Amino acid sequence: MISVARLPEAAATAPPAGAPSVDVVVPVHNEQGVLPASIRRLHDYLSRALPLRWRIVIADNASTDETLRIAMALAEDLPRVELLALPDKGRGGALRAAWERSEADVVCYMDADLSTDLRALPPLLAPLLSGHSDVAIGTRLAPGSRVVRGRKRELISRSYNRLLHTVLGARFSDAQCGFKAVRGDAARRLLPAVRDDGWFFDTELLVLAQREGMRIHEVPVDWVDDPDSRVDIVRTALEDLRGIARLLAEARLIRFMAVGVASTIAYALLYLLLRAPLGAEGANALALALTAVANTHANRRLTFGISGRRDLIRQHAMGAFVYVLTLGLTSGALAVLHGLDPGSGRALELTVLVTAGICATVTRYMALRSWVFAPRPVLLHAKGTA
Repeated sequence: MISVARLPEAAATAPPAGAPSVDVVVPVHNEQGVLPASIRRLHDYLSRALPLRWRIVIADNASTDETLRIAMALAEDLPRVELLALPDKGRGGALRAAWERSEADVVCYMDADLSTDLRALPPLLAPLLSGHSDVAIGTRLAPGSRVVRGRKRELISRSYNRLLHTVLGARFSDAQCGFKAVRGDAARRLLPAVRDDGWFFDTELLVLAQREGMRIHEVPVDWVDDPDSRVDIVRTALEDLRGIARLLAEARLIRFMAVGVASTIAYALLYLLLRAPLGAEGANALALALTAVANTHANRRLTFGISGRRDLIRQHAMGAFVYVLTLGLTSGALAVLHGLDPGSGRALELTVLVTAGICATVTRYMALRSWVFAPRPVLLHAKGTA
């Protein structure tokens, strides 16, 4: 069961009129040693330096020590501090629960030990509040950052982020820094698609934001490693590798390529089967037509996650248009081959046709992604508006 401890409205200091709102989430699990000093320090900083409507949400995820009791006492003692008590362990799950309940303009989080210098918070929030960016992250790996930590953790961090760049094409520099913020509307758009509730939550959120074309702003931070960190590095690394493999498999381009390979194999078999009764041109036309229909249907379901009859006619019409382009390209390639070598065998014909078909695949992907399967805009209304 999830429980929330709230302060009476009268106990909180009145926020500036019309100021944007920010929820600062601190996910905790067995943090009894650092929690009291960290929350009081954070509360003092926000009171002095953040001229916004803010609140601190302590998201306790199944602590087994005195963390929950301490958090309850802090929520009772400090204005604009709330406790969200969760029955299951997992930092990602704690952030999801807190952010899904939030109605703030911006949601952010930071580690309970406050390893990141709090003076980086205003630069983190500024591009989101201005509307310039959708996501903002603190980075320990960019020029201007000042980091104090051991060589082992430095090597692990840099290796992990290099892996993200190589395998997933990540363009952000530091996926794991516990200092991030997201516009409220962007969070509501991203959270339903994030599947991980553990340490990989951050990486998955950022990769999905990048794939959605969201702007990710980076802020170099001053960061001091917590010597009392109890993260199981080996187990976390294995979970991260599984998460990376899952995101790679879920990438649209990978799924499109898999459908394309299957379609190419089916086309080659159909062409060889139909070559004798229909001739080269007829076999090419019919094999392309059959695989084009199957390709469009498979991409609807597997690549772009569209089911049912929604936009079915429009999407197959665009598939037919791409078929005509592909037919023209392959027929032209076949005509050139027969002009140069009238006695060419079926193996050579098929090689030329498949090569031409692969070239046409690029056009197919761009057409389907941009014109047919592009997500339609979703209108998000702020609370209290029509």
